[in-house]
Amino acid sequence: MDTLSVERYLKALQARIVKHLGQLDTRPFVHDRWSRPEGGGGQSCLLEGGSVFERAGVGFSTVEGANLPPSASASRPELAGRRFQAMGVSLVVHPLNPMIPTVHMNVRFFCAHKPAAAPVWWFGGGMDLTPYYGFIDDARHFHQTCHNALAPFGPDYYPRYKKWCDDYFYLKHRQEPRGIGGIFFDDLHEPNFETCFNLLQSVGDHFLAAYEPIVRQRQTLAFTPEQKDFQAFRRGRYVEFNLIYDRGTLFGLQSGGRTESILMSMPPLVRWRYDWKPQPGSAEEDLYRHFLVARDWLGNPPPLTI
Repeated sequence: MDTLSVERYLKALQARIVKHLGQLDTRPFVHDRWSRPEGGGGQSCLLEGGSVFERAGVGFSTVEGANLPPSASASRPELAGRRFQAMGVSLVVHPLNPMIPTVHMNVRFFCAHKPAAAPVWWFGGGMDLTPYYGFIDDARHFHQTCHNALAPFGPDYYPRYKKWCDDYFYLKHRQEPRGIGGIFFDDLHEPNFETCFNLLQSVGDHFLAAYEPIVRQRQTLAFTPEQKDFQAFRRGRYVEFNLIYDRGTLFGLQSGGRTESILMSMPPLVRWRYDWKPQPGSAEEDLYRHFLVARDWLGNPPPLTI
């Protein structure tokens, strides 16, 4: 187990993503370094009010603590109460133009320690896409890139991690998915450290290839005030998921993390409406009918009406 190599990779990944996203916008990222009294620290990179991104946050953190929080030990209760180290890169991009989807990516590493026992480690992460207006080419491209990231490790990884993503990013109280999914994995510790670390790096390295072409393709499309309003409405679902279900948010708060960095993923403008329904035959209805459903994007999905 080589935690220093993981930390070096994560810091370099953050720098690379910030550089590329920054080149898409006219406003620079703010770099905010912070430290944690209990141990660790990180850097939050934030772009707000840009010409392309309304908010883009890319954070790196490494934290230590005396007791592994419940959100991190839920699937392995035998590790509860152990001293821990956790590090990762987490990002969310909320575009200005509603024709560009929101994207989320996270790659992380955990290690739990106990006196006179071998450390227990695991990796987790993934990426997922949340469109406001659906484009079949974008969905296929994003999922194909996710598939490519996992293909070197075996043919079963993408379908398994795609289903995991579909199941995880689901708002049970709304009975709807957050977006069109992507890939998600957790508790990855087999077959060995090297293979697991390589998989994590492949996921991180494929993020820009998955998202940047979509931004470049959609950033000049025209949009109306009504479409911007719908974007704010759909962002409300994003907030609901992050505050009710998201393990990363819960872990950050439970471990006494830096609140500003944890909630950096929230969209800057959001709207809620009472019992809103899309107009029949509208592009908004098409999003619900054809995109906010679990689908095989790489097989032969049925034709869309838009």
